[in-house]
Amino acid sequence: MRVEFVDEIDSTHLYLVSALRNKTITSPYCIVADIQNAGVGSRGNEWSGGDGNLFMSFCIDKFLLPDDLNDASISIYFSMIMAEILKKYGSKVWVKWPNDFYINELKIGGTISTKINDAYIGSIGINLYSKPEKAGVLDIKVSRDSLVWAFCEELEKKPKWKQIFSKFKIEFQKSKNYITHVGDDSISLACATLCDDGAIMINNKKVYSLR
Repeated sequence: MRVEFVDEIDSTHLYLVSALRNKTITSPYCIVADIQNAGVGSRGNEWSGGDGNLFMSFCIDKFLLPDDLNDASISIYFSMIMAEILKKYGSKVWVKWPNDFYINELKIGGTISTKINDAYIGSIGINLYSKPEKAGVLDIKVSRDSLVWAFCEELEKKPKWKQIFSKFKIEFQKSKNYITHVGDDSISLACATLCDDGAIMINNKKVYSLR
């Protein structure tokens, strides 16, 4: 995977969406910014921050990923790969369904995913050193670049969804103490049932994690 580092950008995610559609880059590709001024978070929220935190987006063709992975699983898949890397460095990070990184009870980052034709775009933001009010920060010291290269290398290994899901299924119990957003509604995850594809059944409705 080609990795490009830039000083400053409005949004790594929107940059990749535009570049893929305009065919100015080819997959697999990753862009990492020192500073992101207008990053995109879940449900249209902004995810921005200062130098030292992680702002990365990447695109990868579906055929370069394991054959047991589908659209409903992709946000969890990318999030868990990064979480497992952080744990190897000694972090106590866990993933709240479907795409948020937490330390204890505080959110420290998240993942968003978009699909364009047969390519997935994933974007990961993590508070490595600084944080906004009411958010958390990573519980270990690790360089941004180390995480970027480790993530790209792990992604290229094509870990099976079944392998990733077996670890997430255990962590999902922590998510039951929180809410998720389904459309404009805030729904408790206390009674949610996790499906094998990473979706959840809640109030007799299947909710998917691609966002």
